[in-house]
Amino acid sequence: MIPWLGRELAFPPLQSALVEPNGLLAVGGDLSPERLLLAYGQGIFPWYSAGEPILWWSPDPRMVLVPSELHIPRSLAKTLRHKSYEIRFDTAFRRVMQCCATIQRADQEGTWVSPAIIDAYCQLHDLGWAHSAECWMDGELAGGLYGVAIGRMFYGESMFARRPDASKIAFAHLVRWLQTEGFGLIDCQMHTAHLSRFGAREINRDVFCNELARLNQLPGIAGPWQYPTTRKWEE
Repeated sequence: MIPWLGRELAFPPLQSALVEPNGLLAVGGDLSPERLLLAYGQGIFPWYSAGEPILWWSPDPRMVLVPSELHIPRSLAKTLRHKSYEIRFDTAFRRVMQCCATIQRADQEGTWVSPAIIDAYCQLHDLGWAHSAECWMDGELAGGLYGVAIGRMFYGESMFARRPDASKIAFAHLVRWLQTEGFGLIDCQMHTAHLSRFGAREINRDVFCNELARLNQLPGIAGPWQYPTTRKWEE
């Protein structure tokens, strides 16, 4: 039986999460900043479709990327060096989320980035916890991603691209920047072949939670984040 959350800011122990579907931990509650930050700090995230109650997850194993282990495919490396683009952080957070909500994905129907999710994460953004990495081309938002940062831990959420490789460009620059700023881990949540190509891998949930507990305690970087406009991609 999956527990329903009430008003109390608490989650059940991760060991009670289901094996199938992998990681389903609890139902209900709300998307207040306090609950979201509590969830992320414990290795829990919301993921549900419109019309459903809020579903909370903590899968085992967990897909992560160590920033220093970022792998750049050869074709993307060429694009990063030679294509004309600009990287910005936190200049169009709501737009990035709205674009993520409109992307058609082969493995799912509809979108989980609902208006309620957008409003909730925009609140986190206004409070300095949620951030967007954006790729701009010809003055237009071409691709990007968003996530949550606590301490020196980054929790990735969703990405989109309106032009070829735009989301990959934003992702690569974000990972490199996170590495230079001392971030130790990026949470990718669940396994995808796309993230595997960038060097992401699965680890045991207990190992993941021990690492995030350490990284969450480190001093964070208050938002909005700024990316050096003159910074170019280097091998």
